[in-house]
Amino acid sequence: MGYDITYHPIKLEQMEEWYFSRLDEMKQGDYSKTWEMAQKANMHEFYIDKYLDVMKEAVNIEPDLTFEITHGFNIAVVQGFFLPHYYVRGTAFSFLIEEHPQMAKYITSWQDIIPQWIKNPIAGGIVENYCGGVFISPEQVHKLLSDYEKDIQIKNLIDNFFGEYLPVFIKALNYSLENGLGLLEATDVVVPNVIDLNKTESYSNLFNCDPEGALIYREIAMEQIAQALKESGDNRDVNEALKDMAFMISERDEDGNVEDYRIYEHPEKDS
Repeated sequence: MGYDITYHPIKLEQMEEWYFSRLDEMKQGDYSKTWEMAQKANMHEFYIDKYLDVMKEAVNIEPDLTFEITHGFNIAVVQGFFLPHYYVRGTAFSFLIEEHPQMAKYITSWQDIIPQWIKNPIAGGIVENYCGGVFISPEQVHKLLSDYEKDIQIKNLIDNFFGEYLPVFIKALNYSLENGLGLLEATDVVVPNVIDLNKTESYSNLFNCDPEGALIYREIAMEQIAQALKESGDNRDVNEALKDMAFMISERDEDGNVEDYRIYEHPEKDS
């Protein structure tokens, strides 16, 4: 299964303010500070409700569950309610480190930065779908971009790994640098629908997700579909084939054979 990766600019103080500090209050049934903070950020009421839903689930996380698939994923979702985030397909920094362990110098261990009362075991990166990953601190964002400009080996590693999605990753790094933020990765916060990007799924605020990566993904998918049609001798154009694909997906949904995603409908931008 492929991974839909997002990069979330955030710093430790925001993780504490938006997530960790709110958990104890909400365990006591006090949602007021979370609501007030979201309103102060001019968050749409629809997303305030979604934010509260995430936090209500978070207070019941069992301490034996892996950090990345619980708190790590939640922090990424929460970040997306407040700030821009960036989509790429498959190219997680976690996977880059697996291929090139020397790149681990650009990440900060969760053990060193999360509150001591969080006892969940740390995996050290993305381990499955719907999962948080590694965190690049603000200082490491600066170092990574500096090395990317000056060190040809680092530049080649990043260029070759991120490929078509390189501009999106660099954009995420630059946004983080300009705003004094680190960069958190996650998987499946955003799941594009390449047949109709307007039907893209998101656990967070899709309007805060930079669209460039999803457009790249769709273009690549269209090229692959066109090539597959050509090789199979199918004379339909891509759009005609996609209509059939959409119908097939709809049928599988009705039969209950597609994974049950938690899908949020989005309010109109001007509402």
